Amino acid sequence: MKFFVTYASAACLAAVGAMAQEAADSVAPEVQTRLGGQVSDTLRSAHEAKTAGNPTQAEQWMVAAANPLAVEAGADVLRAGGTAADAMVAVQTVLGLVEPQSSGLGGGAFLVWYDAARQAVTTLDGRETAPLAATPKLFQSDDGEPLKFFDAVVGGRSVGVPGTPMLLEEAHRRWGRSQWPGLMDTAIALAEDGFAVSPRMAEAVARDAERLSSHPVTAAYFLPDGAPLAEGTILSNVEYAESLRLFAEQGAAPFYTGEIATDIVATVRSADNPGVLSAVDLALYQVKERPAMCAQYRDHDICGMGPPSSGGLTVGQILGLVAPYDIAEMGADSVEAWRLIGDASRLAFADRGRYMADSDFVPVPAEGLLAADYLSERARLLEGESALEQVAPGTPEFDHALNWADGESFAQPSTSHISIVDSYGNALSMTTTIENGFGSRVMARGFLLNNELTDFSFRSHKEGVPVANRVEPGKRPRSSMAPTIVLKDGAPVLVVGSPGGSRIIGYVAKTIIAHLDWGMDVQTAIDLPHLVNRFGTYDVESETEAVAFEEPLTALGYKVNVRDLNSGLHAIAVGAKLQGGADNRREGLAFGE
Repeated sequence: MKFFVTYASAACLAAVGAMAQEAADSVAPEVQTRLGGQVSDTLRSAHEAKTAGNPTQAEQWMVAAANPLAVEAGADVLRAGGTAADAMVAVQTVLGLVEPQSSGLGGGAFLVWYDAARQAVTTLDGRETAPLAATPKLFQSDDGEPLKFFDAVVGGRSVGVPGTPMLLEEAHRRWGRSQWPGLMDTAIALAEDGFAVSPRMAEAVARDAERLSSHPVTAAYFLPDGAPLAEGTILSNVEYAESLRLFAEQGAAPFYTGEIATDIVATVRSADNPGVLSAVDLALYQVKERPAMCAQYRDHDICGMGPPSSGGLTVGQILGLVAPYDIAEMGADSVEAWRLIGDASRLAFADRGRYMADSDFVPVPAEGLLAADYLSERARLLEGESALEQVAPGTPEFDHALNWADGESFAQPSTSHISIVDSYGNALSMTTTIENGFGSRVMARGFLLNNELTDFSFRSHKEGVPVANRVEPGKRPRSSMAPTIVLKDGAPVLVVGSPGGSRIIGYVAKTIIAHLDWGMDVQTAIDLPHLVNRFGTYDVESETEAVAFEEPLTALGYKVNVRDLNSGLHAIAVGAKLQGGADNRREGLAFGE
């Protein structure tokens, strides 16, 4: 009886924490729009395949990314014999121009790389870091209460040290074949000559016009003459072109110890709601190679990003928890399958909220969280026939103390994902972000600066117990980004990832299950309607066939919320041919030859 009372208390506390996290994470998703007009004749067949619900097929190489102009830039590099790392540089520098609300040189990224020559997977951590002057009270009012989300976001306070420029340089140094300067030619030309503003970018600007007006430079760019940029407007960005020229000539150094670094610091410290970023913070920044976090699922290895991302661990846990059940036989139309997936996700998210943070600062029981015996024990909680009434973190095996409080953090959906397979057999999965749509709304040298520090828990302690994901100087905030490469017999069979805030984890897990268990091709798996449960409420994608699950899930005991679920999945299946898919919920494409 004593054990029951202790467990029940823990479960109640966890339920309170889950409700708080659900409230914290309820900011509306990024605007959802379909593909606009900028599709070249070269990419037309890929666009037609996507809209028809069919995968794009290729023999040698493939790139899938969030905007046709970026896809075309990457395709040009691959066609000329470049590697996936080379193509990624071209794709990212174009995305920072044509999709600035989601990613760019002022943000950070996680990269998972399969090296064909070594037959090995590794990862690069280009996550932003907190300034050395940051304190646990960074996002608290004078009385110690957490700030409202946008009171923390808008301005310089939320800006961390950008990691993307150094990650691009490091990936090219390790795995590139093309000449570095030429990889930015397309982005420079588009920035100088102008590009047509896409429907998605135009609608995002209109939706966020009030916040974009808070910084004069940002307002002048996105709200010329006080009005939001209209779809089809030809927009140039000379400052961005100049930053890219420096990048092409000198590498990442100007962003960390040179003139761009000086301007970033000055902008952050002089903005409304100023930040504490310093020149020393940028000079100390490092991209870190980390071992891939791999979990076994059926006869596959699911390899993703470890801490400070929660993506690899949480996706791995969800799959490990449903592995004892015959999800394949149940099929995608089974409410029982979605009960198992939903409650497996809730269990994994409970562990995520308690234990996952930057492992350079917080001991994370990564091996214990993915251990077969631990997942098997937790999977027994799914043996019932209705929704779990309470969900609490487990106690994975670990040689450190596990006395942490559950954290609350915002993980917003304004992110982008790039999947690439090159002609040499290398594979790249990279999720890239500035966090919230348009980041901090502060602009320097032609690009937006991130608000990544708001991915930390705004509370540093609960009832005297520290939160693992609290703010600390030099620390990297926990992320939900889940760039993933699925291997079978040591070779890649699926390259996948998505934007979407903390729902990224559910989007990626669903797509893997749909492809591996339900036999769907990548485009069908991506387009499969979303059902996501993180903290107790079952989010069901509106205006899709998933709405039919509302009543059956409610009957099982779930609170159900029918809403937009704006993923941006990009995936490549590797087999006799390459098959690529891009999310119909956004304007990206998969293309290859």
